[in-house]
Amino acid sequence: MKLHIKNGRLVDPANGIDAISDIFIVAGKVAAIGQAPNDFVAEKTIDASGQIVVPGFVDLSARLREPGYEYKATLESELQAAMQGGVTSLICPPDTDPVLDEPGLVEMLKHRATTINQAHVYPLGALTVGLKGVALTEMAELVEAGCIGFSQAEEPILDTNVLLRAMQYAKTFGYSVWLRPQDAHIGRGGIAHSGPLASRLGLSGVPVIAETIALHTIMELMRATGARVHLCRISSAAGVELVRQAKKEGLPVSCDVGAHHIHLIDTDIGFFDSNARVTPPFRAQRDRDAIRQGLVDGTIDAICSDHTPVDDDEKLLPFGEASPGATGLELLLALTLKWANECLAPSDNRIAKAIAKITWDAAKVAGLSCGQLAVGSVADLCVFDPERCWKVEAAALASQGKHTPFLSYELAGQVSATIVAGHVAFQR
Repeated sequence: MKLHIKNGRLVDPANGIDAISDIFIVAGKVAAIGQAPNDFVAEKTIDASGQIVVPGFVDLSARLREPGYEYKATLESELQAAMQGGVTSLICPPDTDPVLDEPGLVEMLKHRATTINQAHVYPLGALTVGLKGVALTEMAELVEAGCIGFSQAEEPILDTNVLLRAMQYAKTFGYSVWLRPQDAHIGRGGIAHSGPLASRLGLSGVPVIAETIALHTIMELMRATGARVHLCRISSAAGVELVRQAKKEGLPVSCDVGAHHIHLIDTDIGFFDSNARVTPPFRAQRDRDAIRQGLVDGTIDAICSDHTPVDDDEKLLPFGEASPGATGLELLLALTLKWANECLAPSDNRIAKAIAKITWDAAKVAGLSCGQLAVGSVADLCVFDPERCWKVEAAALASQGKHTPFLSYELAGQVSATIVAGHVAFQR
C-alpha cells in the first residue's frame, strides 16, 4: 500500500527530527519524508493536522498470556490492545505455560503472532529449563527460533553458580540476559513495600534490600563474565543509584521501569485496592522521585508497560490473595507523557524525550532496529493527539485484562492511528 500521512508534527528522536512534515510509505517501508517520491500516488491518506507522528512504540515487557493462560488473555485481545496503544513491537517474557524453553514453542508463538498480522512479537527465551533455575536451556536453538534474549521472568535462581554459568554462556555467544533483581529469600512471599503503611495494614513486606542485594550479585557476576545484562523494572532509589554507579564504571548494563511505578507509591494501594497489587510493589515517595530523576538523567534507559493482564477471578479478591499484575499497553503513551509534563521543563522538548523512552531507547536495549523513521526503515508508526483526554475505564480497554490502578483516571494523550509495516492496523 502507498500511504501518505500529512500535516503532522513528525518527532523521531533517533534521527533528530522534530518538524511539521509529511511522510510517505511504499511497500511497508518509509519511502520519503517531506517531499513525495517520484510517481507517488497515495492509496490512502491520513490527515494528522494538530497531531504528532512518531515511530511505533517498543514495549520491553508485555505478557500476552499465550500459550497456557488464555483465560486471562489471548494474542488477539492483547495485540488489539497494543494497536490501540500505538505499540508496534512487543518483547514478551518466557513465563507462559509451558515455559518458552523449547524452540518449537517459540516458533509457534511467533507464527500465531504473524498470522494475526498486528504488532511484531519478540519473545525472550527461558534462561533455565522450566524457569526452575537448575539446567540451562539450549540458548543457541532458541535464538534460531526467534528469541532476542534470555530471562527468568519472576523466578529467581537459587544457585548463583547456575547464574554464573548462564552469564558465561551468554557472553560467549553475545546474548543478553534479562533479569529482575529480586533476592530469592528476602521478602519472599511479601506483597507490599516494607514500611509504615505495610505495618499499619498488616501486610507482609518486600524490603528495598531484596532488590539491592540481587543487584550487587548480578553486578559482581557481570564483572566476572563481561555478560550484557538488562535489569527489568527497577523500583527503588537505592537500585537506581547502583545502576548509575555501574554505568559510570562501564559495565554493559541497561534497565527499565514499569510505567505505573513512575507515578504511584505505596500509599496508593489505599484500603487494600487489589488493582494496585503489582510486582515489584509500589515503593515510597523517595523511590518514585529517584526513578523519575533516573529517567531524566538517562540512568534508566526505557519505560515499559509491564503489561500483565489478570482475570476477575484472580483479581477481585482480598489484597493478599489477589494475583499481582495490571494492564498497561493502552496506558504506556499517556503515562509516559504525564511523566514528561511533570518532570521536564518546557525547554527540554518534553515530547521528544518522552517518545525516546518508548521508541529508540527501548529498541536499543532490545537490540532491534525499529523505533525510528529513517528512509528505508520498516514503516511502524503511531499518530496521536497529545491534548486529547480520555478516561481509563474497563469499557475503553481492548485488553482482556481490565484491571489497572489508574481506573477512573483522566489521562492526556490518545492514539489516533497505528501503522504496522505500512498497513493501517488501527484507526480511531
